Amino acid sequence: MTMTEQLNALGSILAQGSLHSLFQPIICLSERRILGYEALSRGPSNSPLHSPVALFSVASQAGRLSELEMACRESACRRFNEQKLPGKLFLNVSPESLMETAHQPGRTLQLLHDYGIPPSQVVIELTEQTPTDDFDLLQTALHHYRNMGFSIALDDLGAGYSSLRLWSELRPDYVKIDRHFIDGIHQDALKREFVGSILQIAKASRAQVIAEGIELPEELSVLTEMGVDLVQGYLLCRPQEQPPQEARQMLPKPDSASVALNEEGSDLSALLNEQPAMDQDTATAQVLEAFRRQANLNSLAVLDGRGHPVGIVHRHSLSDALLKPFATDLFARKPISRLMSTDFLAVELSQSLQQVSRLLTSRARQRIEEDFIITLNGDYLGLGRVIDVLKLITELKIQQARYANPLTLLPGNVPIQQCLARLLQQQRESVICYVDIDSFKPFNDIYGYGRGDEVLLCLAQCLNDRVDPSRDFVGHIGGDDFLLVLGPQDWRKRLNQLLDDFHTQCRRFYRAEHLDAGCFVALNRQGVRQEFALLSLSIGVVHLYPQACGQLDASQLAELASQAKHHAKDMAGYSIHVIDSMDSVAV
Repeated sequence: MTMTEQLNALGSILAQGSLHSLFQPIICLSERRILGYEALSRGPSNSPLHSPVALFSVASQAGRLSELEMACRESACRRFNEQKLPGKLFLNVSPESLMETAHQPGRTLQLLHDYGIPPSQVVIELTEQTPTDDFDLLQTALHHYRNMGFSIALDDLGAGYSSLRLWSELRPDYVKIDRHFIDGIHQDALKREFVGSILQIAKASRAQVIAEGIELPEELSVLTEMGVDLVQGYLLCRPQEQPPQEARQMLPKPDSASVALNEEGSDLSALLNEQPAMDQDTATAQVLEAFRRQANLNSLAVLDGRGHPVGIVHRHSLSDALLKPFATDLFARKPISRLMSTDFLAVELSQSLQQVSRLLTSRARQRIEEDFIITLNGDYLGLGRVIDVLKLITELKIQQARYANPLTLLPGNVPIQQCLARLLQQQRESVICYVDIDSFKPFNDIYGYGRGDEVLLCLAQCLNDRVDPSRDFVGHIGGDDFLLVLGPQDWRKRLNQLLDDFHTQCRRFYRAEHLDAGCFVALNRQGVRQEFALLSLSIGVVHLYPQACGQLDASQLAELASQAKHHAKDMAGYSIHVIDSMDSVAV
């Protein structure tokens, strides 16, 4: 298709207003609600410019980008208003369109006015397709939007030409992590480090992080474990002209087996306070009376007609609101929905204490005296207190430190036994790997314990790099013995990668002559000089099946792994020996 034909197609689309608006939900996990929708534009289905990439590329080349984006905004606002979609509307804006001479400030505000959408409900999502040179002009334009009441989001963090500088200078309200860093995050330690750093910076800058492009349950699980609260992606919902308006139907059901193996598997029953809740239509005076009757009542959940939480009322917030002149008379007969907070944390009873702690930590607005809501399959159960979470987490951290290996800081023998017991209790198919370093004692004798400790730390890092922290487990039995628990899907591939990683990383620990010779000479256990091969790994594997779980206890499972390790050590060099748990219990 020639450039002239493309320009004609673009002109026709703009003249006829034939753009299509799709909406993809952005979900708040802690509140199990839709934060808002990102509006995405497409050309007509029968047009060569149906693809947004082609559509916006041609508009940019033709100098009509600002005009196209305004047409997209008009279509999005109209469809958003027609469907009465809940939450915020995220509108994509490119910096270059803001700096085009054809850009007309104020038109977006007029559009919103025409469709009855308040600016506070709209987020300007900055997308960077080309380098941004004039930061001052861009900052002025976005300051203009902020003054009108809009929020600002920075899209595709980590993918743009200057996204980190944009974040630093523009201080957006939302930051969207680029899809690249979400893809396969459950199998990539470096991506987890990157996202963890983003979360830390976001907390310092009071920005909210949105993870977009989530396609796998494992990705969502890891992000949830890391404390990411706002999510978007095909796993939850594809962009649609008429998107769902209820978050619960898009969220995966809580799964007790998804609790990380290095965390306590118990639910939140110990935190549950079975406090009564109020219907959203309850008069404010009645809620105020409930607080007066119970002096120790800090919060009340507010429910819809189906028993689902839609808000929360905190004693201090209600008191502050009613202290204003005439406020009590004004609101006494009004429904509590007028004064309730919709910014609340709701967690499922099946979630772990650590998961709740991370969610609370990620919420910069959560005050220690404010309660959170506990649900069962989305239905209200009661309230939990932040102070109780802090107490239990502190106790848990002290216990974990007591049983951690002092060198690698990995869980030691007590947590390892607890992990194996949880596997058997949950009847979870898993792969238990006993990892041992070959030739480690003579290596220590030749190179010293300091260098030996470096090798142990290196192996610990290699193991951590190969685990999915939301589902797997790595522990340090002692000395050069480690235990790894993996899921059943791709464990062979991951173990082979572990062997390759360790082989590559270990080269830096040897002297040149030992590397050249491929061996070193040291005293064996009988005090006789012997030639030893360079360090390698022997891995004993027990493939645990659910059918075998009822016939084994944690000690027997650990013994099976030890037997598999001894068989692996009978083979020279890097080796893996597998024992089938079904064969063992059948004997």
